[in-house]
Amino acid sequence: MITIAAFENEFGEVEILKTRATGSYIYLQGGCYQTEIDGNGVSLASYVHAIYGLLAQTKARDVLMVGCGGGSLGTMLARAGVQVTIVDNNPASFQIARDHFGLPETIDCHIADGKEFLRSTRHCYDAIVLDAYKGNRIPHHLCTPNFFRLAQSRLDQSCGRLFANVHVLHDLDMTPDQYAATVGNVWNDVRLLDMRGVINRNALVVAGDVKGLRKPALLVPPLSDSEEIAINLDRMNFRSWRF
Repeated sequence: MITIAAFENEFGEVEILKTRATGSYIYLQGGCYQTEIDGNGVSLASYVHAIYGLLAQTKARDVLMVGCGGGSLGTMLARAGVQVTIVDNNPASFQIARDHFGLPETIDCHIADGKEFLRSTRHCYDAIVLDAYKGNRIPHHLCTPNFFRLAQSRLDQSCGRLFANVHVLHDLDMTPDQYAATVGNVWNDVRLLDMRGVINRNALVVAGDVKGLRKPALLVPPLSDSEEIAINLDRMNFRSWRF
């Protein structure tokens, strides 16, 4: 590993690393992975490709992302002609994303809490992607029925969709099931896309006009790890939640 940058901010110690073997770039904050991309700015995270694949199915053209990290999903969407807005309460994330991870200048970035931003706007989006974490947990105020009702009010009422990334420790971890159940207090149609049998994985909770969604496929293969990502996507399945 080559250290590209290292510094501290109010959210913890930040490290930007480059791998010698593949030339990929990694963004760590407080010891937690935020983003990993190949040399072309394409994500190496399977769940990011899963969200991208689901969004492609919906033909969403106007997407709000809550949580930036290195902004790899936003970069991939913008390259596909999607209008992207990103909200994050860490101003350093946007600078890091632009300086080291190729986030396009065309993406509209706002330094704000996700909930407060939704309160302040009347714009309605085709999709909202929730990928905001404090350490390894989603902030509590982004997990409540009140927040989901607010998010629902900022989505296109005919075809708007919510996509949320939920970290899962293991198969006995009920976090994604609880999250899906809470979302189900607001939306009638909620689905959970998961990869059972894998520790420290990412599950996706999707809501809104989601009945017709199929398992996502790998649409933008990165320069490395594409076979592994494709295998992971194939292992993901929609399942019922246990709550």
